[in-house]
Amino acid sequence: MIDLRSDTVTRPTAAMRQVMAAAEVGDDVFGDDPTVNRLQETLADLTGHEAGLFFPSGTQSNLAALMAHCGRGEEFIIGSLGHSFKYEAGGAAVLGSLWPQPLEYEADGTLDLKKVAALIKPDDAHFARTRLLVLENTQNGRVLPLAYLKATVEFAHAHQLGIHLDGARVFNAAVKLGVPVKEITQHFNSVSICLSKGLGCPVGTVLVGKRELIAKAHRARKILGGGMRQAGILAAAGSYALKHHVQRLAEDHVNAKKLAEGLAQIKQMKIDPTAVQTNMVFASIATEHVKPLAGHLKSAGILILPNANLRLVTHLDVSAEDVGSVINAFRGYFAGR
Repeated sequence: MIDLRSDTVTRPTAAMRQVMAAAEVGDDVFGDDPTVNRLQETLADLTGHEAGLFFPSGTQSNLAALMAHCGRGEEFIIGSLGHSFKYEAGGAAVLGSLWPQPLEYEADGTLDLKKVAALIKPDDAHFARTRLLVLENTQNGRVLPLAYLKATVEFAHAHQLGIHLDGARVFNAAVKLGVPVKEITQHFNSVSICLSKGLGCPVGTVLVGKRELIAKAHRARKILGGGMRQAGILAAAGSYALKHHVQRLAEDHVNAKKLAEGLAQIKQMKIDPTAVQTNMVFASIATEHVKPLAGHLKSAGILILPNANLRLVTHLDVSAEDVGSVINAFRGYFAGR
């Protein structure tokens, strides 16, 4: 199957499986798994931070970061489509006792800093204390400009806010901008970096930040049940991906652009190929086509998330040849309709 539902569907390569099988391991709850420790140190160094902490998932990593930054009843400002607000089951409120203040994203995936400023609460017992600003990069495949990131970090410091980056696909952003990932990540107080999306690992996210903050996140991870034992088997995949799967993300970006350009030739689809920046293609179709299109594609060996607003994601397991097959399958469905 050609699976375009997400870049989370990637499978570990044969070479990655070999290093996982051969990984040196220990008990990570005791802090003595050498492969986990190396991965944490490597990502901290790559991103310009003091320390890292390995998590089973990005959801848990983000939540632990929020809990490390904010106390019970305190507030964080986040985009209304941000994962920690919309797609992580309300964990910040349910488990962290934190108050999310959502704000609509701008068209380019940024948060308007004037609007953010208007949401910061005064020092008044009637309000939750505003402690943190959360950004996401990439945001629906859009890369946040470096100048905007610099301005946002300066803004956060001026308003005495912490600043966290949900960097689940931050390596996609770095590859698109042609800069070391540190150019994006070094100014944030914390960054959550997912290894199981475009980098192709089966499991894992690393949170980076100052040692004091990571120590708080470590306690939160324990509360959330994220302590793992011989986790080096999983961490080995992350180390392999950092060596072999980062620069190849550019191939996913090229394939996404090719897919968008091909689908844009179909009159029944609304799509702007110039809006494609990384590995995500967004297209609109009439509601009447949603189920039959998904069925047609599945019969052709292609999986999508059926929706009138389609998101198609290229990744490690989607080749340039696959993209051509997908375009032809879409054309076949819409032919004569």
